[in-house]
Amino acid sequence: MPADNLTTVSIAGLDSAGPNAYIRHMAKTKDDPNYKVIAENRRARYDYAIDEDIECGIALMGSEVKSLREGSANIAESYAAVEDGELFLTNAYIAPYKQAITWGHQERRKRKLLASRREISRMWNATQRKGMTLVPLVMYFNHKGLVKIKIGIAKGKKAHDKRATEAKRDWGRQKQRLLRHGD
Repeated sequence: MPADNLTTVSIAGLDSAGPNAYIRHMAKTKDDPNYKVIAENRRARYDYAIDEDIECGIALMGSEVKSLREGSANIAESYAAVEDGELFLTNAYIAPYKQAITWGHQERRKRKLLASRREISRMWNATQRKGMTLVPLVMYFNHKGLVKIKIGIAKGKKAHDKRATEAKRDWGRQKQRLLRHGD
């Protein structure tokens, strides 16, 4: 009897792909079930030139997490700042959870972000010495189901920078259109 009996099983034409084809197929088709984008700040990349981004945890109440599972949050008008050696997210909106009306949360309260001391000191140096801004880019559930937020260390764009970025994007679209249609 052959040792690799997986080749005899026919699953979507994998019988000729080798003994570990079934395992590779299962690993490839299984997406991350917990990863889910909650809120995204799309305007940030238009208004700011992002130098680097850092993934941070966020300290939340239970009703906030349940509200985020429903997908009701907005980080478009929010910002992050280093205060007294700690990192905070200000003006982020998390909708109230209907079942937790009596012990609910404030919608726009200041929330503590969780990052290492080295990252916090690097962010403080960037904001205080280099004139950079800490902009929240995306809030999401990671593969473990924890709420994470990606903070970008950014510099504000001038009007001519925004026009140049828009022209470059338009040229890319036009180039793709020309290649697609073969004009």
